Amino acid sequence: MAQEPQNRSLSRRTVLGSVVAAGAALALTASPAQALVWSSSDQWGNYTTSDGYVLYNNIWGSGAGAQTIWANSSSNWGVWANHPNTGGIKSYPNAKKVVGRSISSLSSLSSSYNVTVPSSGAYNTSYDIWDTNYANEIMLWVNYNGAVGPLGGSIGNVTLGAHTWTVYVGSNGSNNVYSFLRTSDSTSGTVDILSILKWMKNTKGLIGDVTIGDVQFGYEITSSSGGLDFVTNSYSVSSS
Repeated sequence: MAQEPQNRSLSRRTVLGSVVAAGAALALTASPAQALVWSSSDQWGNYTTSDGYVLYNNIWGSGAGAQTIWANSSSNWGVWANHPNTGGIKSYPNAKKVVGRSISSLSSLSSSYNVTVPSSGAYNTSYDIWDTNYANEIMLWVNYNGAVGPLGGSIGNVTLGAHTWTVYVGSNGSNNVYSFLRTSDSTSGTVDILSILKWMKNTKGLIGDVTIGDVQFGYEITSSSGGLDFVTNSYSVSSS
């Protein structure tokens, strides 16, 4: 379950103290063919790109360590994180694109991704899709590692959006949470998000004709002890 602090109660967050910068990691991670356009070690550090994506450091969990987000562009960005192995989600650094369209008004909504993720630590690489009322959270886990798991109970497997998922339905007390866990890990691909939304609405009746707001993509990190790199080599969202 990823956290979107500007839309959640402060009582659900632990406000951290200062976060230690990891400047050396930035120099190693930035592509030599591109200039680093932004980086931040601030808990809520964010940056809006010229093509309308918002990058967000988003360190929201209790007991988090240091984390630095960097970007060459909206499609090439990454995170260095050093979170202790103490259980509980520490952060969800992500890139967000706002859609602002109802499901029935969309003729297409898809996204492509290519990532490089560590072999250690506990995390998932996931989309976090919200309606504009923040009543429904739809997570698409494309890969995951370590002791992490979704909220709720499984309602079975389904093949949608060019992937096969195990679907979980639950609640965090503030909103409904629908988690789609890819049955095999993937570090690159394209997801037909609209086919998933239509299945939820038309086939299962899980949601109504909601207006889709944020389409986020990033790394929900539980632990990354010693410092680990998460790199988004490419990412894009398209809709019509």
